[in-house]
Amino acid sequence: MALKIPPLVLMLLAALIMWLAAILTPGLTFQLWGRFGFALALVLTGGAIAALGVLQFRAAQTTVDPRYPQQSACLVSNGIYKLSRNPMYLGFLLMLIGWGIWLTNPVSALVPPLFVIYLNRFQIRPEEHFLKQKFDDKYIQYCRRVRRWL
Repeated sequence: MALKIPPLVLMLLAALIMWLAAILTPGLTFQLWGRFGFALALVLTGGAIAALGVLQFRAAQTTVDPRYPQQSACLVSNGIYKLSRNPMYLGFLLMLIGWGIWLTNPVSALVPPLFVIYLNRFQIRPEEHFLKQKFDDKYIQYCRRVRRWL
Protein backbone atom coordinates (compact mmCIF):
# COMPACT_ATOMS: atom_id res chain seq x y z
CA MET A 1 0.00 0.00 0.00
CA ALA A 2 3.00 2.28 0.37
CA LEU A 3 3.09 5.17 -2.10
CA LYS A 4 0.08 3.88 -4.04
CA ILE A 5 -2.63 6.51 -3.50
CA PRO A 6 -1.86 10.13 -4.42
CA PRO A 7 -2.17 12.19 -1.22
CA LEU A 8 -4.56 14.66 -2.88
CA VAL A 9 -6.88 11.77 -3.76
CA LEU A 10 -6.52 10.44 -0.23
CA MET A 11 -7.47 13.84 1.20
CA LEU A 12 -10.53 14.07 -1.04
CA LEU A 13 -11.52 10.53 -0.08
CA ALA A 14 -11.15 11.43 3.61
CA ALA A 15 -13.35 14.50 3.08
CA LEU A 16 -15.97 12.33 1.40
CA ILE A 17 -15.89 9.83 4.27
CA MET A 18 -16.29 12.70 6.73
CA TRP A 19 -19.32 13.99 4.83
CA LEU A 20 -20.87 10.51 4.67
CA ALA A 21 -20.26 10.03 8.40
CA ALA A 22 -22.08 13.29 9.11
CA ILE A 23 -24.99 12.28 6.87
CA LEU A 24 -25.27 8.81 8.41
CA THR A 25 -25.17 10.11 12.00
CA PRO A 26 -27.27 13.30 11.86
CA GLY A 27 -28.33 12.97 15.49
CA LEU A 28 -24.76 13.62 16.60
CA THR A 29 -24.37 16.88 14.68
CA PHE A 30 -24.28 19.93 16.93
CA GLN A 31 -24.36 23.69 16.51
CA LEU A 32 -21.15 25.66 16.75
CA TRP A 33 -21.17 29.43 16.81
CA GLY A 34 -18.75 30.93 14.28
CA ARG A 35 -18.13 27.63 12.53
CA PHE A 36 -18.26 29.14 9.05
CA GLY A 37 -15.48 31.64 9.70
CA PHE A 38 -13.30 29.23 11.62
CA ALA A 39 -13.76 26.44 9.07
CA LEU A 40 -13.10 28.80 6.17
CA ALA A 41 -9.96 30.16 7.84
CA LEU A 42 -8.57 26.65 8.33
CA VAL A 43 -9.41 25.53 4.79
CA LEU A 44 -7.85 28.65 3.26
CA THR A 45 -4.78 28.45 5.49
CA GLY A 46 -4.35 24.77 4.67
CA GLY A 47 -4.79 25.45 0.97
CA ALA A 48 -2.19 28.22 1.12
CA ILE A 49 0.33 26.05 2.98
CA ALA A 50 -0.14 23.18 0.51
CA ALA A 51 0.16 25.58 -2.43
CA LEU A 52 3.38 27.05 -1.04
CA GLY A 53 4.80 23.53 -0.87
CA VAL A 54 3.87 22.85 -4.48
CA LEU A 55 5.30 26.20 -5.63
CA GLN A 56 8.56 25.53 -3.79
CA PHE A 57 8.88 22.14 -5.54
CA ARG A 58 8.11 23.71 -8.92
CA ALA A 59 10.72 26.43 -8.32
CA ALA A 60 13.27 23.71 -7.52
CA GLN A 61 12.17 21.83 -10.66
CA THR A 62 11.53 18.59 -8.81
CA THR A 63 8.57 16.24 -8.84
CA VAL A 64 5.43 17.06 -6.88
CA ASP A 65 4.11 13.51 -7.18
CA PRO A 66 5.24 11.74 -3.99
CA ARG A 67 4.41 8.30 -5.35
CA TYR A 68 7.67 8.40 -7.30
CA PRO A 69 10.35 9.68 -4.90
CA GLN A 70 13.06 8.35 -7.21
CA GLN A 71 12.18 11.26 -9.52
CA SER A 72 13.26 13.76 -6.85
CA ALA A 73 15.81 16.01 -8.50
CA CYS A 74 16.92 17.76 -5.32
CA LEU A 75 16.24 18.12 -1.62
CA VAL A 76 13.97 21.11 -1.07
CA SER A 77 14.70 22.64 2.32
CA ASN A 78 14.04 26.35 1.88
CA GLY A 79 10.90 28.48 2.00
CA ILE A 80 7.96 26.71 3.66
CA TYR A 81 10.18 23.63 3.98
CA LYS A 82 12.12 25.42 6.73
CA LEU A 83 8.98 25.05 8.90
CA SER A 84 7.66 21.62 7.90
CA ARG A 85 9.09 18.68 5.98
CA ASN A 86 5.58 17.98 4.69
CA PRO A 87 3.73 21.27 4.15
CA MET A 88 1.47 19.81 1.46
CA TYR A 89 0.28 17.11 3.85
CA LEU A 90 -0.01 19.63 6.68
CA GLY A 91 -2.14 21.80 4.41
CA PHE A 92 -4.37 18.85 3.55
CA LEU A 93 -4.78 18.08 7.25
CA LEU A 94 -5.76 21.66 8.07
CA MET A 95 -8.29 21.57 5.25
CA LEU A 96 -9.80 18.36 6.64
CA ILE A 97 -9.97 19.84 10.14
CA GLY A 98 -11.73 22.88 8.70
CA TRP A 99 -14.16 20.61 6.87
CA GLY A 100 -14.76 18.74 10.12
CA ILE A 101 -15.55 21.98 11.91
CA TRP A 102 -18.00 22.87 9.16
CA LEU A 103 -19.69 19.47 9.49
CA THR A 104 -19.82 19.71 13.32
CA ASN A 105 -20.15 15.96 13.67
CA PRO A 106 -17.94 14.05 16.12
CA VAL A 107 -17.92 10.91 13.96
CA SER A 108 -16.47 12.83 11.03
CA ALA A 109 -13.87 14.30 13.39
CA LEU A 110 -12.35 10.81 13.71
CA VAL A 111 -11.18 10.87 10.09
CA PRO A 112 -8.36 13.48 10.21
CA PRO A 113 -6.36 11.53 12.83
CA LEU A 114 -6.74 8.41 10.68
CA PHE A 115 -5.54 10.45 7.70
CA VAL A 116 -2.37 11.36 9.65
CA ILE A 117 -1.78 7.76 10.72
CA TYR A 118 -2.21 6.51 7.15
CA LEU A 119 0.06 9.20 5.68
CA ASN A 120 2.77 8.60 8.27
CA ARG A 121 2.78 4.86 7.64
CA PHE A 122 2.16 4.51 3.91
CA GLN A 123 3.40 7.79 2.46
CA ILE A 124 5.84 9.68 4.64
CA ARG A 125 7.96 6.80 5.98
CA PRO A 126 8.58 5.32 2.52
CA GLU A 127 9.42 8.80 1.19
CA GLU A 128 11.81 9.41 4.08
CA HIS A 129 13.49 6.05 3.54
CA PHE A 130 14.15 6.88 -0.09
CA LEU A 131 15.29 10.44 0.64
CA LYS A 132 17.77 9.15 3.25
CA GLN A 133 19.23 6.84 0.64
CA LYS A 134 19.36 9.46 -2.10
CA PHE A 135 20.50 12.51 -0.14
CA ASP A 136 22.26 10.75 2.77
CA ASP A 137 23.69 13.08 5.42
CA LYS A 138 22.14 16.19 3.90
CA TYR A 139 18.67 14.74 4.47
CA ILE A 140 19.52 13.48 7.98
CA GLN A 141 20.68 16.99 8.95
CA TYR A 142 17.52 18.46 7.46
CA CYS A 143 15.39 16.06 9.54
CA ARG A 144 17.20 17.19 12.68
CA ARG A 145 16.40 20.84 11.92
CA VAL A 146 12.80 20.54 10.70
CA ARG A 147 9.91 18.57 12.15
CA ARG A 148 7.87 16.14 10.06
CA TRP A 149 4.57 18.00 10.37
CA LEU A 150 5.08 21.29 12.20
